[in-house]
Amino acid sequence: MMVDLKQFFDATNPSKTLFVEDSELDQQYYIDFSSVRGGQIIEDLRDNITLWSPEEPTCQLFTGHIGCGKSTELLRLKAELEREGFHVVYFESSKDLEMGDVDVGDILLAIAKRVSESLDRLTLEEPKRLKSILQGAAKLLQTEIKLDEVGGTIGPAQITANQEGVTVVAMGIAKITAKVKASPDLRSKLRGYLEPQTNGIIEAINKELLEPAIAKLKQQGKKGLVAIVDNLDKVDSSPKPWGRPQQEYLFVDRGEQLRALHCHLVYTIPLALRFSNDFGTLIERFIVEPHVLPMVPVQSRDGSEHTEGMNLLRQMLLARAFPDLTPEQRLEKMTVIFENHQTLDRLCRVSGGHVRNVLRMLNDGIKKQRQLPLTGKTLEDVISLYRNARILAVTDAEWKLLRRVREEKKVAGDDGYQTLIRSMFVYEYRDASESWFDVNPLLAEAKELLS
Repeated sequence: MMVDLKQFFDATNPSKTLFVEDSELDQQYYIDFSSVRGGQIIEDLRDNITLWSPEEPTCQLFTGHIGCGKSTELLRLKAELEREGFHVVYFESSKDLEMGDVDVGDILLAIAKRVSESLDRLTLEEPKRLKSILQGAAKLLQTEIKLDEVGGTIGPAQITANQEGVTVVAMGIAKITAKVKASPDLRSKLRGYLEPQTNGIIEAINKELLEPAIAKLKQQGKKGLVAIVDNLDKVDSSPKPWGRPQQEYLFVDRGEQLRALHCHLVYTIPLALRFSNDFGTLIERFIVEPHVLPMVPVQSRDGSEHTEGMNLLRQMLLARAFPDLTPEQRLEKMTVIFENHQTLDRLCRVSGGHVRNVLRMLNDGIKKQRQLPLTGKTLEDVISLYRNARILAVTDAEWKLLRRVREEKKVAGDDGYQTLIRSMFVYEYRDASESWFDVNPLLAEAKELLS
């Protein structure tokens, strides 16, 4: 059986999120790792809304290493909630926010904008207070913000002209935030206006947008409204001007405001926050423990091969070449893609079970070799490039911490370990009893750890 090289290259694109419910091909690509990731995490998120609190707003947190598959799972959650009768708004916050400089007001307005866009067919009463807030922001910024394509300036007249109901909210926020996203000075100016009104903004969003929308949705047979805010785990850890790390500022200091919207909310949060000294306060603010999506285990805590995890990773890679075949048939065709079983297993093990990285290395191997099957030599060349790039970023102090992680399989809650997690020098796994940690296999083979 021949495999089209370009088609396989496209299928292994590491940046592609699988839309399992919308694409038959993506559904064939999708591998359910829940049995080796500690349980049915998405089902728990769903049940907390649909079973345990369908009428009362919930706020849930979801985290894991960047690239471990959270977006694919959240899109699956969206589809399951829609099947249960909920109106679901999913969006990638990084498309609306500057992740290196985010404030709580930015997140609230992004949610209001995305919810408004999704409700454009509903007829709601004029959101007078929200319009007033947007008019004030537009008036404040109108001398700086120009609409290059449309022409003219964002001002109160534009926001009110021929706009009704929720449309005005989406349009007004979109026009204002599109320009300030790229300008620190304008963001600062806008925040100076919005910050004192944060509680009023929350109240206006609740009273003029969310509550009326939910009432209308229920009249149409829907059970409620869910907002899934993805990519907030990518918020930068840099300090605010007064010294507070941005991640702690948003999710600890302002957590109560983030959960104050009157609809069901699911936020992704940075994994490093689980190892912050403020983690206990974060739980108190959100009144919930974050759900963690760990890595796919390629070995057990004792160092032996994790049979099920390895089998599932093999299937994830082979499904990109043979989506129509059964798991057994894919394994029979394995040598069409890989030189031998050892090459396939080497790729799976060195990835550490990081879903995006195993696809990245395979994708780069295809690009480098320009033909199949992928040889062990080509794979080792790719691995060396990845390892060398990682090693350059590790300090002497971090090597010491990595040695301790390798020996103890634990991560403590101090700044050094937060850096290991954030930099993906250490991966988290979960078995039947608890979480455990291990060094990224790319670094585990470095001479600094082998010596």
